[in-house]
Amino acid sequence: MKIRIGDELLTEHVRVKIRLDYRGEARSGRFFFGGKSKEQVAELTREQQVAVLRNVPLQGIMIEDVDLSLDVYTVSQREGKRSHEWSYAPIVLTLRVENLDDLLPLLIKPEFRKIEFLSPENISLHRLDMERLLFRLSQSFQQELKSLEQKYLR
Repeated sequence: MKIRIGDELLTEHVRVKIRLDYRGEARSGRFFFGGKSKEQVAELTREQQVAVLRNVPLQGIMIEDVDLSLDVYTVSQREGKRSHEWSYAPIVLTLRVENLDDLLPLLIKPEFRKIEFLSPENISLHRLDMERLLFRLSQSFQQELKSLEQKYLR
């Protein structure tokens, strides 16, 4: 990423915080044993995803910090006489990225909730950089739609 300060052109990485909330639904066990609550499932999913993020490199992304200190929370939704409850286990990732389009794989995930830019204070994109970003965004969405289509058509 190139940043202009006055007449100077510097190359700097973008630092961001991203919040991902992993969902858990209650699982009943076989017979009377082995069932897990929605909170336990959410925490287990969060732990598995954190292990994947730490061990599988993402192109152009350096993970600086993984914050697991946020509590698991529950959301209820009522549809007529039925009510559904889900628990979510959030994580906050502090990342350093080379280009904004390197963030796209994380931003299109259903778990994505929030992004906060830590540095630089201002970003100016050239026309070609914006075109590349929007093209990669379109490709990522199309790929995600195809994978969802295949998942639900099985």
